[in-house]
Amino acid sequence: MPGTPVIPEYITVHLGSAGNPDAQNVTVSFADYIKNVASSEIYPTWPENALRANIYAQISFALNRIYTEYYRSRGYDFDITNSTAQDQSFVYGRDIFQNISEITDELFNDYLRRPGTVEPLFAQYCDGRNVMCDGLSQWGTVDLANQGYTPYEILTYYYGDDLDIVFDTSVEGITSSVPERPLRLGSSGNDVQRVQVRLNRISTNYPNIPKIYPTDGIFGVSTDKAVREFQKTFNLTPDGVVGKGTWYSIYRIYNAVKKLNELDSEGLSLEEISRQNPNQLALGESGIGVTIVQYFLAYIAQYNESVPPISITGEFGEETREAVMDFQRAYSLPVTGEVDAATYYTLYDTYQGIIKNVEPSIFESVARPYPGFPLIPGIEDENVAYLQEYLNFISDTLTDIPKLTVDGIYGPETENAVRIYQELSGIPVSGITGVNTWNSIAALYDDIRAADYLITSQYPGYTVK
Repeated sequence: MPGTPVIPEYITVHLGSAGNPDAQNVTVSFADYIKNVASSEIYPTWPENALRANIYAQISFALNRIYTEYYRSRGYDFDITNSTAQDQSFVYGRDIFQNISEITDELFNDYLRRPGTVEPLFAQYCDGRNVMCDGLSQWGTVDLANQGYTPYEILTYYYGDDLDIVFDTSVEGITSSVPERPLRLGSSGNDVQRVQVRLNRISTNYPNIPKIYPTDGIFGVSTDKAVREFQKTFNLTPDGVVGKGTWYSIYRIYNAVKKLNELDSEGLSLEEISRQNPNQLALGESGIGVTIVQYFLAYIAQYNESVPPISITGEFGEETREAVMDFQRAYSLPVTGEVDAATYYTLYDTYQGIIKNVEPSIFESVARPYPGFPLIPGIEDENVAYLQEYLNFISDTLTDIPKLTVDGIYGPETENAVRIYQELSGIPVSGITGVNTWNSIAALYDDIRAADYLITSQYPGYTVK
C-alpha cells in the first residue's frame, strides 16, 4: 500500500484456496485476468450496461486485494485465489467472450471508491440466485439494465450513492511495499510515518499499544515502544525492528481494524497515505533533508577525495547536485544527481562506517560528528551521553544552561537544556537534537576548548599565583 492505487501490469492467481499449498500459481496481465473472471462469472448475452456494472465491480474487488496486499501480508506468494468462497472465479486457459474482452479493454483501468477515500472499494458481489450477499447481485443487474439503468445507476443501487468511479488510472509494475531495509530506532522517512499512522489507528482497538506523537517520520522512542508493544500483542519477536514480518503484520491488522477488505470499510484517507517527505531530493529542494545529505557529503569528502567538499546550506543547488553525482560515481550508483532511497542509504552507511572507525583518541579534544539521526526525548544512547558532556562543558560559559547528569538518557532535564541552548543560539526551539542543533553545540564546544588550550610559553590571560 505505497500510495494511491495504480493498475498492476500483472496479477498472480493461486489456482485453489489460499490454504492449498499444492495449487499452482499463474501470472497473467491484469486485463486478461478481468476478462477471464468476467467470462467465467457472467453471460455475454446480458445487456451491455449489466456487463459494464459487473466488470467495474470485478476490477475494484481485485484491486482491493492487490492494493491492501491482502494475501502478501499473510505470507503468501500470490495476489488472489480463484476460489469463489474467497475471491473470484478464474478458469485458467478458458476462452474469452469477444464483447466482454472489448468492454474490459475499455474499463480495466477504472475502479470504484468511496468519496474522500483512497483504496479501491471492496466491491462484494454474488450471483443473486444461488448465493445472496450485501453487495451487488449479478442477476439483479440484468433486471436493472432492462429497466434502463446506466452502469453507474446499477452500481449505486447496490453500493449506495456515495460512490466514485476513478477513470484512466495509470498502469505500472507493482512491487512489495516492504521498505528496502528494516526500520529501527533512528530511521526516518515516509515508511516510518506510515508505520506511525497505522500503529496509532490500531491502538484505538488495542489500547495497550501507546500512541505515537508526533507522527513525524522519525523513529524515536515513542515509535520504538509502540512497535515493541504491537509485536508482543501479536506474538512477534519484540525487538522494536520493523522488518518484513512486522511490516506486513501492521498492515494486516490495520486493514482489519479499518475493514479495508469489507464492503463497509472505514476508508483510507489521502492524509493517511500522504508522504511527509519527498520520495527523493533533487535540484531546487530545500529543508532539513537537504541539510542532512549535505552534512553526510561534507564529512565523507574528508575521507574520500572522489567526493568534493560541499557547503551546508539546506538548499539543493548545483554544487550539491555535482557532489551527489561524484558520490554516486564513487559508490557505483546510477549517476542521476538526485538523492533517491539507494543513494541516501549508501550515504548514511558510508558516513556511519567512517565515524565508527575513526580513532577514538581524536575525540579526546574535539566533539564527535552528528550521529546520523535525531536525538529525541526518551532515547537512551551513548550519543546522548556525549551531548550531555558537551552541554555541561558549554554551561561553564553559557551559565543559563543547567548542569546535567551524564547518564545517556534523554530525559526532561536534557530536553530542557537543549531548549535553552536552542533559544540562546537562535535555533528553532524543539527540544530535539537534530543535525543543526548537534553541529551548533559541537562547534561551540570545540571553540571553547580551543580557546582554553595553551601552547608552550603562552600567557594564559590572567595572573598566575
